Amino acid sequence: MKSADRSDLEKRLEAIDAGEDVEPRQPTLSIEDLETFGRVFCSTNLELIEAVVEHEPGSIRELARLVDRNPPEVLENVNELADYGLVELEEDGRSKRPIVWYDEIDADIPLTAGSEQGRNANA
Repeated sequence: MKSADRSDLEKRLEAIDAGEDVEPRQPTLSIEDLETFGRVFCSTNLELIEAVVEHEPGSIRELARLVDRNPPEVLENVNELADYGLVELEEDGRSKRPIVWYDEIDADIPLTAGSEQGRNANA
């Protein structure tokens, strides 16, 4: 599995800390193939993201109750979403609190092999 590349984000944050002007831009996630895109953005994962945005649960257990699923399964899904940078997990004592810092996902999926990125899916 490929983790989200945050190197550009780190550079941008360092520039902001140094007082430099940084052009605002939309965060981009590039997913290696359509199969992975389908797995990451499956209905159960989207339901988790929506529940985090809507209810701001204080823990994975609370999120699991909100979506009526087993906590270990929810944790597995949330960890994958965190690997792609779609959810952040904040330590809160013994719990991990899921956080989503955006309110919309736009997908750009090239359908032709002649595109610059081939069969990659971008979100």
